[in-house]
Amino acid sequence: MKKRFWIPITIMAFGLGWPLLAQENPADPPTDSQPREAQMETPATKSGVKSPGTSPLNAADLEAWLDGYMSGALEQGDVAGAVVSVVKDGEPLFAKGYGYADMATKRPMNANQTLVRIGSTSKLFTWTAVMQLVEQGKLDLDADVNTYLDFTIPERAGGPVTMNDLMTHRGGFEEGLKEILITDPAKFISTEKYLKDHMRPRIFPVGKVPAYSNYGTALAGYIVERLSGEPFDDYIERHILAPLNMERSTFRQPLPEQFQDSVSLGYRGASQPPQAFELVTSAPAGSMSSTADDMANFMIAHLQDGRFGDTRILKAETARLMYQPSAPHQPDFTTMAHGFFSGSINGKRLIGHGGDTIWFHTDMNLIPEEGVGFFVSFNSRGKDNAVYGMRERILDDFMDRYFPVQDDEPVPLAIRSAKTDAQALAGKYRSSRRIQTAFLKMLYTLQQTTVVANEDGTISFASEPDTKYRETAPGLWRDPDSEHALYVSTVDGQLTITQSNNPVSVLQKVRLAENAGLNTFLLFGSLTIIVLALVAWPLSWWCRRLYGQPLDLTGRGLVAYRLTRYLMVGNMIYLFGWYIALLPVLQMQLDGFGLSLDPLLFILQAGALVPLTGAGVGIWNAWLTVRSDRHGMAKAGSVLFATALCGLAWVAFIGGLMSFTLEY
Repeated sequence: MKKRFWIPITIMAFGLGWPLLAQENPADPPTDSQPREAQMETPATKSGVKSPGTSPLNAADLEAWLDGYMSGALEQGDVAGAVVSVVKDGEPLFAKGYGYADMATKRPMNANQTLVRIGSTSKLFTWTAVMQLVEQGKLDLDADVNTYLDFTIPERAGGPVTMNDLMTHRGGFEEGLKEILITDPAKFISTEKYLKDHMRPRIFPVGKVPAYSNYGTALAGYIVERLSGEPFDDYIERHILAPLNMERSTFRQPLPEQFQDSVSLGYRGASQPPQAFELVTSAPAGSMSSTADDMANFMIAHLQDGRFGDTRILKAETARLMYQPSAPHQPDFTTMAHGFFSGSINGKRLIGHGGDTIWFHTDMNLIPEEGVGFFVSFNSRGKDNAVYGMRERILDDFMDRYFPVQDDEPVPLAIRSAKTDAQALAGKYRSSRRIQTAFLKMLYTLQQTTVVANEDGTISFASEPDTKYRETAPGLWRDPDSEHALYVSTVDGQLTITQSNNPVSVLQKVRLAENAGLNTFLLFGSLTIIVLALVAWPLSWWCRRLYGQPLDLTGRGLVAYRLTRYLMVGNMIYLFGWYIALLPVLQMQLDGFGLSLDPLLFILQAGALVPLTGAGVGIWNAWLTVRSDRHGMAKAGSVLFATALCGLAWVAFIGGLMSFTLEY
C-alpha cells in the first residue's frame, strides 16, 4: 500500500504553489496554484516491521535503481533533467545528475556543479537562521513580531502574530501574487520593499486557521536581517552556507556571475524552449539556488542535530527543539515542526520540505531515526504536469524499497451517524490558502472542491469518486484503502475539513452566495443569453429594414431598449478586460502581475459601473416592457436580459472584481 509523506507546496512558485486555481481535486497537482497546496499523504501508523525483500541502502543499489527510474521517467514525462543526493550516517552516500541542464547545448545535469532553484525548500534555511537567533537570545518565538519590525502588522482578532505563527503558517495572512515573481532584473525589488509595499491582509484570526504564506516567511527573513544587523543573503552565507561548505549555493538574485554558466535552465517541458531565470521578491521564502551535493551537507547537519564535521550551525538542544511539532494537529496527521513538515511513511518519521518555482520542483526529506536524507530536484514541469507524479513516486519508491513494512491493519467500521454526517458535509469547499480581498478571488469563486455524500454513508471528492472516506469516529473520516484521513471541525465559524496530508491549509465550506456551482451557472448562463441577444439584435434590425417594419417603441421604452443593448456590449468588453488581467495566471507567467498591470486594473475597477448600471437598466427595461402592450416574446426577452445583466453584476461583485484595490 502506498503512503505518501507529501509533495510540497506547489507552485506559485516555490511553495508559491499555484494557490490560485483552486482545484476540483485537492489531491491532484495544480494546473497552476492551487495552487494545490500540499500533496502530502497521510502518515503511516503501522507496525513498522520490515518485509523480507528490503534492498540494501548503498551507493551501488541506489545507482542501479535511480538509473532505471530516471531514464524512463524523464523521457516519458518530457522533463529535461534532475539531480539526486542521498546521505546516510553523517556521510554523502550517493549523488548524481540525470538528463540535461541545457537542452540546446546538451549540458548535462551534474550533482556537484549544476545549480537548481529549490523553491520553498529555501524556507528551511530561513527557519534555521531564526532558530540561531532564538539560541542567541535575540528572538522570542512567542513575542509579537512587531517588536522586531520597523513597520506594523495590523492587529486582528486572536492577538498579535508571533514567530511561531509564521513558522506554522498560522499568521492568518491572505495569499499574495503582486510582484512575487519577476524575470526582468531591472524591475527586481528587495524583500523589504516587497513586504512594505504589498502587505497582505490578515483574513483569519492568528493561530486558528493554517494558510500557507510566503509573505510570512519573507517577514521572518526580514526579522533575521534586522536582528542580526546583516543583509539576509550575507547572514545565510556566513552563518549557514560557509560552515556547511556549501560553496555553490546562494540566495542572491540575480545569480552571481560565477554561477551563471552552471545553473540549470528551467523548462515547461524538455521539448519546449527554456524559460527566464525567476527572481523571487519574497527571497527568504524561495530564492535559493543550490547543488545536490551542497544540499547533502545541509541534510547531514540537520540529521546530526546541527553538527557538520567539527562545526555547528545549531546547538543540539536547539536542533531537537526545532524538530518537535509546533502546531496543533490530530494524532497521526502530518504537522509542522518549526518550519519543517513532520509526518511518517512506513512507520518512519520524516521531516522535510518541498519547493516549487514555476519551472523547478524539489523535495527534501530526512529520516532522523535512520540517519538518512533524500534530496531530488527536477528542472521542468513536464508533459501534463508530469513532474508532480514523478516527485511523489520517487519518494514512495525510495521508502518502499529501503524501508518497507507489512501493513494490513483493518480500518474500523463506520459509526452510526455516518450517513447523516456525510449529508451535512456535502457541498463546495475552498482552500484557506487563497486571495479573498482582490480580483483574483474570482478564481476561488469559480473553482472549488466538491465533497459528495455517497449512498453508503461515505464521502468522496467529486474528482475521485472511487476513493471513499468512512467515518470511524466523530469527525474522523478514513480511506480504508490507504492511510489518508480527513478531520471535520468548525473553525472560526466555518465547517472545516483538515486533510491528514496537509498541515498548511484546510478546506472551508462556502456559503451559497459564493458557491462555485451557482456562480458558474450564473456567469455562463448570463454570457450565453447576452451573446445570443447581441447576435439577434442586428439580425432583427436587418429583418425590420427588409420588411419595412419599424420598431414599435418610443420614448422611455426606446431609450431603455437601446441602453440595455449598449450595456450588454459594455459588459462583454468589461469581462474581456478582466480576462486580459487574468492571463498571467492562466499562462503561468506570474511576472505579469506587476506594476504594469495597475492601469488596466484601475480602469476595470472604475468599469464596475458598467455591470452595475447594466443591471439597473436591465431591470428598468424589463419593468417598462412587462407593463407595456408589447407581445409576450418581447416581455419574456426583456426579463431574460435583465436576469442576465443582474447575473453578471452579481458574479463580478461576489468574485472580487469590485474590490477596488491594486493589491492582490
